[in-house]
Amino acid sequence: MSTRETVQGYLDGVRQQKNWESFFSDGITFTSFTSPVRQLKGKEQLLEGTRRFYSTIASCQVRELIVDGERACALTRYELQPPGKAPFGSDVAEIFTVKDGKIDSFAIYFDTAPYPKP
Repeated sequence: MSTRETVQGYLDGVRQQKNWESFFSDGITFTSFTSPVRQLKGKEQLLEGTRRFYSTIASCQVRELIVDGERACALTRYELQPPGKAPFGSDVAEIFTVKDGKIDSFAIYFDTAPYPKP
């Protein structure tokens, strides 16, 4: 599977809310470049650490997907619906590295201002 096919498959899975996690390698490194920067290593840690976010996704729109070799950047817009809170939108830059048909590294950049405060 090419880099484009792998990343597109992941994003399609997120939109359809099924099978998106199958696109991650077991040894994936995930980095969230918000303040403070947070890094998760391994598929299990990534799924556990992002479960709340993925459970709030109402929709995902890919605005642009740029691919260069094994690296890709997706500019996305998520509509999120946290339990008991007002829905809101979040624009995200997602950077991927794909090896052997799996996402091996995944980094995100987004503004935390729209997110509800606990």
